Amino acid sequence: MGHDVSKSVLSNGIKVITKTMPHLRSVSMGLWVNVGGRDESFSESGMSHFIEHMIFKGTQKRTAFQIAKEFDAVGGQTNAFTSTENTCYHAKVMDAHMETMVDILSDIFLNSLFDEREVENERTVILQEIGMAEDSPDEYIHILSGMNFWSGNALGRSVLGNRENVSRFDSGGIKRFFHRFYQPERIVISAAGNLDHSRFMDIAGPAFESIRPGDPFPRRSAPDEQRTVNLHYKELEQVHICLGTKGLSITDPRRFAYSLMNTILGGNMSSRLFQEIREKRGLAYSVYSYVSSFVDTGMVGAYAGVAPANIKQSIQLILKEIFKIKEMRVDASELHYAKEFTKGNLMLASESNDNQMVRMAQNETHFGRYVPLEEIINNIDAVTEDDILQLAEDLFQDNRFSVTILGPVDDKHLLDDILPV
Repeated sequence: MGHDVSKSVLSNGIKVITKTMPHLRSVSMGLWVNVGGRDESFSESGMSHFIEHMIFKGTQKRTAFQIAKEFDAVGGQTNAFTSTENTCYHAKVMDAHMETMVDILSDIFLNSLFDEREVENERTVILQEIGMAEDSPDEYIHILSGMNFWSGNALGRSVLGNRENVSRFDSGGIKRFFHRFYQPERIVISAAGNLDHSRFMDIAGPAFESIRPGDPFPRRSAPDEQRTVNLHYKELEQVHICLGTKGLSITDPRRFAYSLMNTILGGNMSSRLFQEIREKRGLAYSVYSYVSSFVDTGMVGAYAGVAPANIKQSIQLILKEIFKIKEMRVDASELHYAKEFTKGNLMLASESNDNQMVRMAQNETHFGRYVPLEEIINNIDAVTEDDILQLAEDLFQDNRFSVTILGPVDDKHLLDDILPV
């Protein structure tokens, strides 16, 4: 562990990691819980996200307005997010107000009331959030793609939940879920900025040591991917397309080659997909490849938004570029540029204490240790053209693609001649 990074473990098992960045005047802090959408049963789908909203809606000593006002009074920023495997509550303040930040975050995390009246109010907000996602086709296509690819598994559900569940969640159910999953062994506290680890522990430690372990929780199940073409008809100007196939987990040793392969395929403006489909042919404004990695599995995919008349041509071109990367070694210069792009993004991100706070928590959750940036850079530099080729050969098989289409398309046999599934 670097000399500027420190780790302590509270008596109940909660991990606390800090990074001292003395050149800054701020402190960023996150409360991370290793629970998300994939830990919910079908009837609980959306519960983690609902709790994320409710945490800020009042405690035994603060109303929702007081929580917002106290952060505003010190010029602080606070927010939260829910993902498939994690929920995070985070804040950022000037270093002089670190104690205030810790006090508010610990209060909402430990003492939220989950009052039934606030549940009713927030229910409407979340239903609007679901509607907003469905009204954004370039966002909604990824929700539909996950449902298609991970069909029958919690990984395929939206973290927002569905209207039926959200409409019936109540205070009692929320409290039971919260106390069942928000246990010390799933909690990591990370903070980065102009701080001293010992002082941070003196402020945060006593409050969070009050959390007691509960009953064991269910194991996560690794799903099988589906290989289907799924059409969702909707009157739109564009057709939104996602292709997906089996990818790698977050901890897979090949993850560095995986990231570079994605960059070369469609990860930036000089990538193959962007150049071929947008720059050379003008078929799409937005086209890219992406990876979604989890603790035990993953997906690699490609997205494009195109005119209805250009669906088949666009999918053929995407598949052509995907299969090309497994049939021929990438050029040495192309791999070099991908490495420099990736390293540059990592280095620029490392200058932000928000990013450092996130990276420390993710390192602890997935690897049980702090991973120095130098180690990551060395692993990126070690990737060869053969590594990319072998990985592409392993992942990109002709019959392993799932296709999801959103837009004015209803011909189920549209892709029969170009995509055997």
